[in-house]
Amino acid sequence: MRWVMVVGVLALAGCGGDEPPPAPQNFAALDYAFLPKLRLNVGSIDVQDHSQPVSPDDIAAQSPAIPAQALATMAHERLFAAGSTGTARFVIDQASIVREPSGALDGELAVHLDLTRPDGTQAGTADARVARQYVPGSDPEDQRAELYTLTRQMMDAMNVELEFQIRGSLASALVSANVAPAPVTAQPLGPPPAVTAQPVPAQPSTPAPAQPSDGYVDPALPPPPAAPPPPPQLSPPPSFLQLPPGAVPMPPSAVPPAATPPGSGT
Repeated sequence: MRWVMVVGVLALAGCGGDEPPPAPQNFAALDYAFLPKLRLNVGSIDVQDHSQPVSPDDIAAQSPAIPAQALATMAHERLFAAGSTGTARFVIDQASIVREPSGALDGELAVHLDLTRPDGTQAGTADARVARQYVPGSDPEDQRAELYTLTRQMMDAMNVELEFQIRGSLASALVSANVAPAPVTAQPLGPPPAVTAQPVPAQPSTPAPAQPSDGYVDPALPPPPAAPPPPPQLSPPPSFLQLPPGAVPMPPSAVPPAATPPGSGT
């Protein structure tokens, strides 16, 4: 009986050691491409990471979303070079998460944005800084989830703070998305396309209406009517009769009277 109990205990112990380890947690990458872009009047944007661990207790690198990398992603996805000259330099100054002796997590992010003219002089700057504290629970296995949650909270606050500082300190460098592109000063043109001459059909000629002798034409009046043709002449034009040479003219008394029609009573 004693041996049976020992074997049973060992069998249970063996079964307990065969349990699979818990599945690793999956954390979504932090993405800010859905937020409005900040269009700057510069030709290029340079992102630099100058952050360093602030103490031996800085465990930011253990976060599933490393704060410094999240800040660089934010800069690439939200800052847009909308000009032709000048440079914007986005610098990550601090991206730390420190575990305090009490177990609380203290996180802090700090960045600044410098605008430089083509001649190297500074055109403006904007600074943004946020700090958050996270009090973890009693389960030490949740440390990665706690670091991820704190990083996400700080990045949400940094997106708001950075845009606020840029619109306040660099308002003159912001370019509206509705601004029309600059006019083209010179554009080479190619040779004109060849044009093939098309035959023009002949139009029937019509006589022009008669116009006044002085040449003035009143467009408000209809053209004058054409003159009617002269009537045909049936008899010679009136004139004095001339006798042929050598003829003797008859005296008026010798001319017989005109015949009277019968029944006229004379």
